[in-house]
Amino acid sequence: MKIVVVGNGKMGQMIRRLCGERPDADVVALVGPGDTPSVEAAPRADVMMDFSYPGNLRPMLEKAIRENTPLVIGTTGLGEEGDALIREAAGKIPIVYASNYSTGVTVLARLTRLASQALGEEFDIEIVETHHRMKEDAPSGTAKTLAQCANTGRGVPYVYGREGRPGKRGNEIGVHALRGGTVAGEHRVIFYGNMEEIELRHRADSREIFARGALRAAEFAVGARPGLYSMEDVLFPEG
Repeated sequence: MKIVVVGNGKMGQMIRRLCGERPDADVVALVGPGDTPSVEAAPRADVMMDFSYPGNLRPMLEKAIRENTPLVIGTTGLGEEGDALIREAAGKIPIVYASNYSTGVTVLARLTRLASQALGEEFDIEIVETHHRMKEDAPSGTAKTLAQCANTGRGVPYVYGREGRPGKRGNEIGVHALRGGTVAGEHRVIFYGNMEEIELRHRADSREIFARGALRAAEFAVGARPGLYSMEDVLFPEG
């Protein structure tokens, strides 16, 4: 499997290192400063993986469509316009698009959806995420995904933090972001009921788990038909 990785940050370097340990995968280009200068300069590959920044999205999609190359996209903060571009491109090529490629987080998302549906609206839901002090966006893309899973069938508003005198808690889902140190990532989904509480928690101790999951997504994308896929599709192809 020949791979072009867009973004030579920590994730890109980790993917290249892992591929160096495998006989069945090879990073043929790492797009970024000090390596392959641009997406357009990258060679053809079996799959492209994007862990860079939103400015690379459009040229990457154009190249992937032109060369019929599957994509794995992990860049967050793309906004509504970026999401629309990805949905349009997915009509022509297979794209796995996820905010978090940890297999554990993927299972957490499914458990969150199942728990929310089973417990019903009698349980209040709060989501708390923690990341290293260098992370620029908040809340994390994973926290937003978990909120969407928790909100399945509820259709309630999100409250991003609270301050002042917001009054008593309404029918809402709270989402909170903590930043500090070198935490690779922690996500907690808490269900508060009447005299009982359930907490689902995932903690990442190394970014390597995200790289391994992304490579699993790449293997899936290479054999998939055009369409937009999530990590749940990768881990639970039966639906």
